Amino acid sequence: MSERAHILLVDDDERLRNAAGKVLAAEAYRVLSAATGQEALEILKQRTVALMVCDLRLPDLDGISLLKQARALRPEVEVVMITGHGSVEKAVAAMRLGAYDFIEKPLDSTALLKTVAKAVEKQRLTSENQRLRRQLQQRRDVEALVGDSPPMQAVKHLVRQIASTDVNVLIQGESGTGKEIVADALHNLSDRRDQPLVKISCAAIPETLLESELFGYERGAFTNAAAAKPGKFELADGGTLLLDEIAEMSPQLQAKLLRVLQDGCFQRLGGTKEIRSNVRLLCATHADIPKAIEEGRFRHDLYYRINTVQIVLPPLRERREDIPLLASHFLQIHAAAMDRSVRAIAPDALDQLMAHTWPGNVRELDHVIQRAVALANTDTVNSFTFAPTAPSTATTTLARNGSNISIAIGTSVDEATRRLVRATIEHCAGNKLKAARLLGIPPRTMYRHFSNLDE
Repeated sequence: MSERAHILLVDDDERLRNAAGKVLAAEAYRVLSAATGQEALEILKQRTVALMVCDLRLPDLDGISLLKQARALRPEVEVVMITGHGSVEKAVAAMRLGAYDFIEKPLDSTALLKTVAKAVEKQRLTSENQRLRRQLQQRRDVEALVGDSPPMQAVKHLVRQIASTDVNVLIQGESGTGKEIVADALHNLSDRRDQPLVKISCAAIPETLLESELFGYERGAFTNAAAAKPGKFELADGGTLLLDEIAEMSPQLQAKLLRVLQDGCFQRLGGTKEIRSNVRLLCATHADIPKAIEEGRFRHDLYYRINTVQIVLPPLRERREDIPLLASHFLQIHAAAMDRSVRAIAPDALDQLMAHTWPGNVRELDHVIQRAVALANTDTVNSFTFAPTAPSTATTTLARNGSNISIAIGTSVDEATRRLVRATIEHCAGNKLKAARLLGIPPRTMYRHFSNLDE
């Protein structure tokens, strides 16, 4: 470390800087020097420095002020203060603020080298510990995506590959597949990890409020806006913004989002000032966006903006080999959280998990394991109970009125869909608008794709 360590000497006494610089250079340190505090700060902005040795008294800044600004700029830099006669109290105050040590004038070469060596070693150990912690955290972030199946290995590889970039990412997958966990991993593995990760669900907030939540508002922008409020884009500046359920955003708001992505600027609601925000955008959805584009519910130009890289999470039924690993993972978590001695899953119970269809995906599995741990009377889970699958509105209504249809296994999806739509229209006495509402599809989709059912 001593052969590569950069030492920044800050003192307005040129002779002291030269003399101390020669002593340090003789020990293979790389020496940088500055005569003022501002010079030192400029060097810190541009160069990686292990240690700053600075005088308490400088022409423009006192040593305490320089210490604070230097640590704010480069928290990893160690600082040793040089103090003259009568300034020891200030040097001690500097140590309380984070300085490693102080050296008194006139400088003694032996004392200087000894103090510098200790400070550089402390900086090296601190940096190494931080590096190891980052590596451990990165492993944990990727390991949060539990699973060794080929589809999950592909997802993990892609997450590692793009995390350090600033590309926009569209995370797609059914509800409960772990889209938010992928977003967490992308942020925590990125260079923005020390900045905010801000999340907002476009489906959970009414359309009239979503714009103000995203872009903020000024005082008086609307009734009850008693004070200005920053939006999510401002709060995420320098970090990452996750727009969950992006497909639920209205086309009007999509247009405003597109402008932000194009220009990097926006205005608060009721404001005129242009605000610039540097965010990495992650979007998540379970919806079929190409279909939404076809139906006019999603802008194709916005889709290309948010979809620089796409990560598709497989449903649990397509990676069943991960079920034992996931079950064990959740068992450990919930047993520890509830302080229960449940340690294992019986083979028959595991067979239950393997045979289930998992419409709720990993989230459903998590809840099933949590329920089993809460109800277990022994250290082994011997069986599981599954929540009943909620029937669709259309199926419930048809059954209630005695109108059921039977579709044989092996019928194509297109043919099964046509039969269901035809039966629903008949049930509604030919009223296609009512049938569309019952089926939960837009009326224009009904008229566009099913107008010729009677042919």
